[in-house]
Amino acid sequence: MNIILLGPPGAGKGTQAQRLQAERGMVQLSTGDMLRAAVAAGTPVGLKAKAVMDAGQLVSDDIMIALISDRLEQPDAKGGVIFDGFPRTTAQAEALDAMLAEKGLKLDSVVELTVDENALVERVTGRFSCAKCGAGYHDRFKQTRVAGVCDACGSTEFKRRPDDNEATVRQRMAEYHEKTAPISNYYADKGLLKRIDGMADMDKVHADLAAILNAG
Repeated sequence: MNIILLGPPGAGKGTQAQRLQAERGMVQLSTGDMLRAAVAAGTPVGLKAKAVMDAGQLVSDDIMIALISDRLEQPDAKGGVIFDGFPRTTAQAEALDAMLAEKGLKLDSVVELTVDENALVERVTGRFSCAKCGAGYHDRFKQTRVAGVCDACGSTEFKRRPDDNEATVRQRMAEYHEKTAPISNYYADKGLLKRIDGMADMDKVHADLAAILNAG
């Protein structure tokens, strides 16, 4: 089964993708991770990408599609993949469809995690993590059991991502609506799009997602 998870940064796509990997043997395909791996490995596509990046330019859609194509040939991808962060535009969606068709593959579902912008701002800006072990917490939703002490390792040092602030989150939302949200219509026209409440409890989101995949 091959699926796409849509939703703005902070909607919980990564969390749900990790659970699907653990439970269903699917592989999360993050284009950023794939790009770094290809560059480090010195693959033909990686070398092309490195040359583009070294010149200070954005990696083209053609290179990204070639990167994904190579990744789909690896044995672990045969059990199904989760596209996270790609496609971001309708042009990329069309290119992905064409590449999958050439391989005799297809998308089974496109699931959009819908969010409330104000609630998402609260969710993201409240995040913090242990500086030592990386355990995640939240000012409102998941505080440490003992104030100022990590539940997992006992460290008293914590950190926040510098881009987890309201201005950045709202800018990301605006960019998402402008560039990525239109592909929802593209997949809706194909009868592939399903929407679930991304602001629900993580287990509820997971159950809704599993129901969609089981029905497919």
